[in-house]
Amino acid sequence: MNLVALKMLIGDRLKYIALVAGVAFAALLITQQASIFTGYTLEIGAWIRDTGAVDLWVSDPQMEHVEDFKPLTDTALNRVRSVSGVAWAVPIYKGYLKSRLPDGTLVNARVIGLDDATLAGGPPEMASGHLSDLRGDDAVIVNEEDLNGQLALHRGGENRPLRVGDHISLNDHDARVVGTFRATHEFFWQPVVYTTYSQALTWAPQERKLLTYVLVKVRPDESVSAVAERIHQQTRLLARTTHEFDWDTTAWVLKKTGILVNFGITIALGFVIGLLVAGQTFYTFVLDNLRPFAAIKAMGASNGMVLRMLCVQVIVVAAIGYGIGLGAATVSGAILSRGGLAFQMAWQIPVFGAVAVLICCLAAGCLGMLRVLRLEPAIVFKG
Repeated sequence: MNLVALKMLIGDRLKYIALVAGVAFAALLITQQASIFTGYTLEIGAWIRDTGAVDLWVSDPQMEHVEDFKPLTDTALNRVRSVSGVAWAVPIYKGYLKSRLPDGTLVNARVIGLDDATLAGGPPEMASGHLSDLRGDDAVIVNEEDLNGQLALHRGGENRPLRVGDHISLNDHDARVVGTFRATHEFFWQPVVYTTYSQALTWAPQERKLLTYVLVKVRPDESVSAVAERIHQQTRLLARTTHEFDWDTTAWVLKKTGILVNFGITIALGFVIGLLVAGQTFYTFVLDNLRPFAAIKAMGASNGMVLRMLCVQVIVVAAIGYGIGLGAATVSGAILSRGGLAFQMAWQIPVFGAVAVLICCLAAGCLGMLRVLRLEPAIVFKG
């Protein structure tokens, strides 16, 4: 009977292709948009995760996300270091400074100042040069990804990327590029420039508070959560793990922007489109095949057997359409990601997409199933 069901399904090629195309388009929308949403979500806290093996980020209690700069006084560093269970604590500066490239182009750059002694919190990988080169006079390193982008030279007849050895101006102070680094692509688009903490304070606008974060490493025999609570109790500052800081930043961006709503609507539309297209086409398919189904019932087939035939047809359409849609989403994501689009298809997305498409197809087939259950076998003998 399963073979008969499949022959009935592909007998009308136009309706069969329409069914598969509708399901494939729904699967494409669901999996592609979910993957892009996941990619953007992972990019939001990329700099936090790339900063290194630190256990706690200490900041002002009112700091909501990674770009919400609320500086601390210099005394905060020693207060954190004095807390029991802290193995070491280092300062880090992060702020926006006006940068002028050699060709005169003005760029708003995120300048990050690392602890002079340890350089803790630096980029995950150097592309050229060494991180220790930052200890030279007026030295900076820049993101390799930005060399042909925001840090490229286009004015005054020049048309080339920024190179090691070039000089740039940061807040009207001369800086020399001594290396480049590689990092995870970020959601925040301003170019990142690393230097030492003392150098960053020299370049930054002079204020009473310039310390952005304190990075903390907890002793091996201590609980990270316990030390975080001690820091809060003794300093009244907020201490968060990398995971907590990453999640707080991601949640803030998703809440304050329309990213979550927009992608949620698109994914829901994919489900609705698949449901409507597949439902209408499948119901029409059942109406066109009422006589064959009636003949099968007249020959002694039970309702259960007929329902099984319909389920086979639904599952086959769902599997083929889902496979085509998932393949199209994967290929399009690979192509678009080369142009900078955030695309991250975690294993949960194909699983979620498969379940959504199957539910969509089963729901679409329910109307046809109800019509077949009420079908009288005698219809086959009527003119």
